[in-house]
Amino acid sequence: MQIGCWVRRSARARPHVEALQGVPYAELDRLAGAAAGALAGRGVRRGDRVGLLLPPGPAFAAAFWGALRLGATAVPVSPKLAAPEVAHQTGSCVLVVDEPLPTRVLTAPDPLARDEHDAAVLLHTSGTTSTPKPVVLTLRNLLWAAQGSAAAIGHPADERWLSALPFNHVGGLSILVRSAIAGTTAEVHDGFDAERIAARLAAADGPTVISVVATTLSRLLDAGLREPPRLRAAVAGGGPIPPVLVERARAAGVPVAQTYGMTESTAMATIQRPGDPQPDAGPPLFCTRVTVADDGEILLAGPTVSRSAAGEDGVLRTGDLGRLDGDGRLTVVGRTADTIISGGENVAPAEVEAALERHPAVLEAAVLGRPDPEWGEAVVAVVVPRPGTDPSAAELREHCGSLLAGHKVPKTVELRPTPLPRTASGKLLRRALD
Repeated sequence: MQIGCWVRRSARARPHVEALQGVPYAELDRLAGAAAGALAGRGVRRGDRVGLLLPPGPAFAAAFWGALRLGATAVPVSPKLAAPEVAHQTGSCVLVVDEPLPTRVLTAPDPLARDEHDAAVLLHTSGTTSTPKPVVLTLRNLLWAAQGSAAAIGHPADERWLSALPFNHVGGLSILVRSAIAGTTAEVHDGFDAERIAARLAAADGPTVISVVATTLSRLLDAGLREPPRLRAAVAGGGPIPPVLVERARAAGVPVAQTYGMTESTAMATIQRPGDPQPDAGPPLFCTRVTVADDGEILLAGPTVSRSAAGEDGVLRTGDLGRLDGDGRLTVVGRTADTIISGGENVAPAEVEAALERHPAVLEAAVLGRPDPEWGEAVVAVVVPRPGTDPSAAELREHCGSLLAGHKVPKTVELRPTPLPRTASGKLLRRALD
């Protein structure tokens, strides 16, 4: 199947609708054309890879869509990386764009017709358990992911999806892509400022959807977010959301929709309906098949899954552990690589973290295994208390004992005054605590 230019189509159908705040689709179409001309003038051709070392915003969007118009593959890279990391991630690129491209050129090439299986973007995983891995996503992956999301939670004509996630992560980039396919608005913020974003959500013309992780959702509620007038979904990913936080959001009139996905599945693979009270990640998208192997590993397949990451059978072994209920809803319980074997019993850190975060004095928690002469690995918890509280280790262990089997209760609880280490997309960096 041939794929046309999504920005050009939206510019013709909805020229005055904002693509990004302050940039209507007619203008983005022109900027993307100018960017394509500038890239072609620098030697970029079909099949080349183009590094994009730019922050989220119009300059990134123009360069991204300009590269795709030429049949090139975009390689978004975080400007926050050190020079050796940038060099590693852009080593296969013919060009790295590190400043805005010209907005006017003599010749703006027409968008090339492209096959659905053509590579569109190369992203690097967030690197929570190892060195970031490159993942190629095709136009087909992007299109099916957008369709699956829209079918699951809707995508009305007046959609305004706020993202403060970096565009070198699939969670941020997918918002830009979904919006262009639908001809709706991506409200892009370069970095997360809780008070500024809470104010936008409270505005009469505020966003209809926002993408969050547990940390950013908590900070928005701390900033006083309540009853946002237009918000229909707070799409929450990056790991399981503590039930106490979901309940807190519900009490504030913030409809949370928990989701599960990864770079290799073009962001979401499952998602709840907004406001769903269940403590899981919801059912699969209509176009994604989710199963659980005998060893508990979550397996994904379908047109949203990157062929570069899947096995020869087309199945992606996620490395995550989970279970499906009778209605096909997925609960994620941890990662295979994170599993702690203590006294011969398996312990999923995410399950213990969720129990700890149900305690009213716990802001966030991380659980890991440390070598122990008696247990092989001892379950250790690192806890950040809420401001103004002073929970004891014994109190927290007793709390866990009321919710978990004895072998899952942390042998040691360490209290930490500073936030837990996380990636730019908000995922817990458990290995940084070893």
